[in-house]
Amino acid sequence: MFKDNLIMLRSMNGYSQEEIAREIGISRQAYAKWENGATVPDIEKCQALARVYGVTMDSLVMSGQTEDGMVVLPGPRGKNIWGTVTMNERGQIVIPKATRDHFDFHAGQRFVLLSDDEEGLALAPSESFERKMNEMMAQSVKKMDE
Repeated sequence: MFKDNLIMLRSMNGYSQEEIAREIGISRQAYAKWENGATVPDIEKCQALARVYGVTMDSLVMSGQTEDGMVVLPGPRGKNIWGTVTMNERGQIVIPKATRDHFDFHAGQRFVLLSDDEEGLALAPSESFERKMNEMMAQSVKKMDE
């Protein structure tokens, strides 16, 4: 799990073992031992790795899996991959419980469904979306008045 995350993160970011080792102040051989699972870093080195890769320590040391067993890569800090969902015959999708808990979504809550033809869909709680739209409108009116 941890060693797999190190390999994936290093590959995704285009780093060599030597570059990462230099960045966190260890030898390439020490880093290689982490990637092959022979040893694990101390907490300070984990913090340095998380900083270099731009992920949280939790996502660095843990891995997620989708319902079909596919490994989910650690996301950048503040960005999350919650797994996969399946649309049923009625067009409904169930948001995973961990996601609902993280964002404090609850039954009956309203959402704005946004899309980009190339990127896909996004959900935003209607209260926060409407608040941001009102703020933007107020700024626009203020600039027009100036």
